[in-house]
Amino acid sequence: MIRTTSTLSGMRFLRPDAPRWKCPPAPADVRDFHAGLPGYAPTPLTELPALAAELGIGRLFVKDESSRLGLPAFKALGASWAVHRVLRGRTGQVTLTTATDGNHGRAVARMARLRGQRAHVFVPNTVPEKAIEAIRAENAEVTVVDGTYDDAVARAAQADGILVQDMGWDGYEEVPGWIVEGYGTLCHEVDEQLGSEPGLVVVPVGVGSFAQAVITHYRGRDSRTRILAVEPDRAACVLESLLAGELRSVPTGHTIMTGLNCGTPSSTAWPFLQNGLDAAVSVSEEECAEAVENLFAQNVHSGPCGAAALAGLRAIRDDLGDLDTVVLISTEGRS
Repeated sequence: MIRTTSTLSGMRFLRPDAPRWKCPPAPADVRDFHAGLPGYAPTPLTELPALAAELGIGRLFVKDESSRLGLPAFKALGASWAVHRVLRGRTGQVTLTTATDGNHGRAVARMARLRGQRAHVFVPNTVPEKAIEAIRAENAEVTVVDGTYDDAVARAAQADGILVQDMGWDGYEEVPGWIVEGYGTLCHEVDEQLGSEPGLVVVPVGVGSFAQAVITHYRGRDSRTRILAVEPDRAACVLESLLAGELRSVPTGHTIMTGLNCGTPSSTAWPFLQNGLDAAVSVSEEECAEAVENLFAQNVHSGPCGAAALAGLRAIRDDLGDLDTVVLISTEGRS
């Protein structure tokens, strides 16, 4: 059964029977790979009792990805594992290409540099100059595309080199799958830090690959954990697809949630999103900005993409019933 209702900023989607859906589990060796990387350590899981009381939740935590393997976002988990798999058995220097709204491209560029490879990163013209310079600082070539994130993906796919993209489509599925596998390490850390499974995990969503990783982690076994996806109302491609019951693209505009500014869900993530999400909601710029400040007041320096998780939880809280333990995934730090 699927229910849809309106919020102040858009629509919400609810699927009460999502926990019944199951998928194959993720491979077990990815966590060991990450544990062997220089500088690896689990990121903090910080409890937020004041916000838990406000929202009527038993316990509320935020998984703080403001520093992950030397970068200010969780993306290094997927990029490191995918680059490792792409380069396995290869000799000589290659060029790794990708498109990004910021953090994924920087992570791919960092991993390419550490492995002695070149990187060519394509960005839409909505990406801030500061983010572009951070990618260039990894010795990557950056091409600014006069268009959207989807346009940048198309350019990266046509460029010379090996594409390392966190979005799948027909005929391009293996590398996005490796990126999803890499993200799974974050979920293992959450369970270990809590000592049990959370009741709800709230995930900011762009093309949906990270949400796919969270769904795989909990739907790949018997689990009571529910999963909520949060998007900007100016780029709610996953929510629009869920409401339509099929993969849809949406026009996008400027949003402070730059890393979530995506117009088309990953086709490899779509079956997981369609069947495994318990809920989805879109949030406004104002709701997200308020969440940034609320987290900052709790000494969590989250960027807008990460703070979207709190904004989304607030927007749909009344529809979720009793909540014992909730984990917000703050996917990026505050720049």
